[in-house]
Amino acid sequence: MRSLENNFFCKNIFSAKFITVKFCAVLFLFSSCAVVEQTSRDNFPQEINIVKFYEPDVRVLLNFPQKLDTTKPTLLILYALPNGNSIEMTFGKILTPNDDWHFDIQHIAAQTRFIRKALKEKNIIVAYLEAEEKSWPRWRQKHSDSLQNIIRIVDQIRLETGNPTEVALTGHSGGGSFITGFINAYEHIPAYIFRIAYLDANYSYDDSLHHGRKIIEWLKKDTAHTLSVIAYDDREITYNGKKVVSPTGGTFRATDRMIQRFKREEKLSFHQDSTIQYYAALNNQAQFIIHTNPDTLILHTVLVEKNGFIHALLVNTPYENIEYTFFGTRAYSQYIQKEIPWQKLP
Repeated sequence: MRSLENNFFCKNIFSAKFITVKFCAVLFLFSSCAVVEQTSRDNFPQEINIVKFYEPDVRVLLNFPQKLDTTKPTLLILYALPNGNSIEMTFGKILTPNDDWHFDIQHIAAQTRFIRKALKEKNIIVAYLEAEEKSWPRWRQKHSDSLQNIIRIVDQIRLETGNPTEVALTGHSGGGSFITGFINAYEHIPAYIFRIAYLDANYSYDDSLHHGRKIIEWLKKDTAHTLSVIAYDDREITYNGKKVVSPTGGTFRATDRMIQRFKREEKLSFHQDSTIQYYAALNNQAQFIIHTNPDTLILHTVLVEKNGFIHALLVNTPYENIEYTFFGTRAYSQYIQKEIPWQKLP
């Protein structure tokens, strides 16, 4: 029944003539489907947005281009949301006076449109992953079988998007807990994981759990496999007079642990451009970016906003640094919509 379900889904997505809520009962037998809608706003090309619910307590938006080209490979991007952010906030929109500021700090939808324009040779599908209480670390603590649940959720999303052989595992902030949970769940990272990108999200990196060994082994299995780590020096930042991270916490220290682990086996190149340091290994398959943060600012979301998602997906491709600059002005401003392209989500 799974193959029938998948073929029926793909046939209609590929033709993109119409998608209606009526398809939910037929297409998605293993999770509930709340909204299926084909949208076109602000003179943007049509996209298909499907909102789904997975057990336990996970809400997912699947974002498709209007048409999928069967002659091209598909890249499925799994984006685990940061703490405190909804799918709508992560998707992004042009702010109006009464809007929550969170709608203007990630713009994953607009950055995805930039990526689709660059990677014309691939079909790009993005899955926005939102945990209950909007916290992946809390979700993992609540569910003792969270690792098996992560595997099952990823497997279901792959099934429902045509079983792509290229999957990018990404996340921002607490979303890194989803990435690390996936790595923990396997002795060897599956070959279909094409890219791993921590967007100021690698807090839980731990060599005692063999994270470094698994990642290096995975990178060496295929020269197309890519690791992108983006962080900043968060050791001295304060909020309301108190330091934000503990004496051993934060992504700066986690990134340094990763770099030191790589140095044990691989030669790393290094250069610095103004306030940003770049480390690379394995012919740029692994790239570590650290903003030195000389002004001691909170740059946590700024790293994403300033083309961070674009760079994380385009590093180690021919399109790296083409028509955008990491931590430069927004390269995707023209792709930001005035409103979320669905009327209401549950």
